[in-house]
Amino acid sequence: MAPAIQPADLGFFSALARAGSLSAAARELGVTTPAVSKHLAQMEARLGVALVVRTTRRMSLTPEGELYLDHARRILGEIDGMAEQLGVAKATPKGLLRVNATLGFGRSHVAPLISRFVRRHPEVEVQLQLSVNPPPLTEDAFDVCIRFGAPPDSRVIAKHIAPNRRLLCASPAYLARRGTPKVPNDLTKHNCIGIRQGEEAYGLWRLTSGRGKGAVTEAVKVRGNLTTNDGEIAVNWALDGHGILMRAEWDIERYLRNGRLVHVLQQYHTPDADIHAVYPQRHQLAARVRAFVDFVALAFSRQTAPGKA
Repeated sequence: MAPAIQPADLGFFSALARAGSLSAAARELGVTTPAVSKHLAQMEARLGVALVVRTTRRMSLTPEGELYLDHARRILGEIDGMAEQLGVAKATPKGLLRVNATLGFGRSHVAPLISRFVRRHPEVEVQLQLSVNPPPLTEDAFDVCIRFGAPPDSRVIAKHIAPNRRLLCASPAYLARRGTPKVPNDLTKHNCIGIRQGEEAYGLWRLTSGRGKGAVTEAVKVRGNLTTNDGEIAVNWALDGHGILMRAEWDIERYLRNGRLVHVLQQYHTPDADIHAVYPQRHQLAARVRAFVDFVALAFSRQTAPGKA
């Protein structure tokens, strides 16, 4: 009698859950959809429980399927880690690397680096997913996430990639029409472009004067007639002269250099948003993860730091 759980089932079910459907899993595994369905049915028959709820368009995991997936991914990660430790000195980056980044930054900065990375490491298969908000750190949907700000979670490793300030800016046309703010409270009289992203308090801008013990922070409730969850759209609205925007320096520094945007309230500091590569501790010995994180860190270190050109 076949054992209820077979080693090959672990990788199969992890791939199935990642793909999100039988047909997508078939494409990823290089087999037919009926073959995927048959393998799944055999697993469920041996276990005596349903792992997946199937509908005509999509599938979802049952509670037993979620438990199976959690253990499968942990076991597969431990196997990869053992393999890396046994041959870490000669490990060649290969296999699937799942990367997550924010929409605008991922499109402008991360995607071009991935193009260069896979040329250097052709045995690595990279899946890049861009999202408005970073995925929960407790989920095992990605191997590396490029994030702004260090996550307050000891279960992951956050490698500092590059410094990144948030700046207040507006177009010269807007400032000529509405005036330039001199102190933080002046922002209440301006049209401020809102961005709803992550868990940060929406519409509340914190500006700090001074440093160290003498620092004083003011929280200003701002308003405006334009709001989006896409940073690139917000930047374009600022370029069109619609209002004042708070945005990461890596996203706007080229417009500050060419004069299309003007840095306002320069004597005040807003919360930093340094760039980090975040990944689970169990992946720190994976050659593909180490190679990618080191590659990204080196690439950013060679770029001219924003504001220091």
